[in-house]
Amino acid sequence: MMGPVLAACLLIILSTAWISQANGATCKKDGGVCTCNDQTKNVDCSSKGLTAIPSNIPLETTQLRLNLNSLSKLSPTAFHNLNKLTYLSLGNNQLQTLPAGVFDHLVNLDKLRLDYNQLKSLPPKIFDKLTKLTLLYLQNNKLQSLPNGVFHNLPLLRDLHLQRNQLRRVPEGAFDYLSSLSLVTLNDNPWDCSCNDILYRSKWIREKEGKVNGIESATCVNKKAVLEITEEEAAEDCVYPNTTTAIPTTIITTLASSNDDDIPELPVPQENFQKFLGYQEPDHLPTQPQCLMSISGYLGLMMFFVLISAAILYVIHFLKKA
Repeated sequence: MMGPVLAACLLIILSTAWISQANGATCKKDGGVCTCNDQTKNVDCSSKGLTAIPSNIPLETTQLRLNLNSLSKLSPTAFHNLNKLTYLSLGNNQLQTLPAGVFDHLVNLDKLRLDYNQLKSLPPKIFDKLTKLTLLYLQNNKLQSLPNGVFHNLPLLRDLHLQRNQLRRVPEGAFDYLSSLSLVTLNDNPWDCSCNDILYRSKWIREKEGKVNGIESATCVNKKAVLEITEEEAAEDCVYPNTTTAIPTTIITTLASSNDDDIPELPVPQENFQKFLGYQEPDHLPTQPQCLMSISGYLGLMMFFVLISAAILYVIHFLKKA
């Protein structure tokens, strides 16, 4: 009776070995493209020309770098199994939109980088689950507006970077719940100071002057400082297209971007790893954050099927003899 038992044990061992290999296929040591550090739980997938998130990122990962790639889309469930993450960098990609709920499982996230992308808007409640977030980088995008209450669930946020976007306004009370805020950058946005909703921001800046760094640099289209705007100057009751059908009377021209002093803009590598690694576009990713296997994953899969077939044949042969 030892034959079937040995065969069953062999099947279990082979299955475990293959699963372990497939789960490690993200890392270079197993044939993947990313650098993984088992001690620090860091995974570095930066500057790989990626158009999709690599496969099987270890569930224990705490820091994940996906910056300096060619990501243009994200699956809504891209990070759902990575609830240990404290740092996520998606900067210097080509993201144009973010799916609703994409960050909802990152309840331990401390730092989030979305800078140097092509984001024109943010989904409502996109940051609501990130209650431990302290740093949020949104600069150098194309944001034209912010959803109501987008920062309301970020009580620990210290640094908020919004410079070099296309923002003309922020919702009333946008910054009121940021009780830990010590730095916010608002410069190089075409703030519309002819509309009376600028008065909220002007008053907030005056109240926080000396307490929150960076706020004094916010200027109107005519270069006048936002904190100096008076009620007489901001007399118009403007309505913006993203809230109603009315169109504001003031025509806003976009300010030209200037170089970032603290975060250099680096070119994104254009190497295409899709054919070599079998990548597919994020829209076709599985429902869990597993993707595609590297070459070592495929070889492991082939070996697994060969060995499992041999084990099955052995069991059948033994049973026939019995």
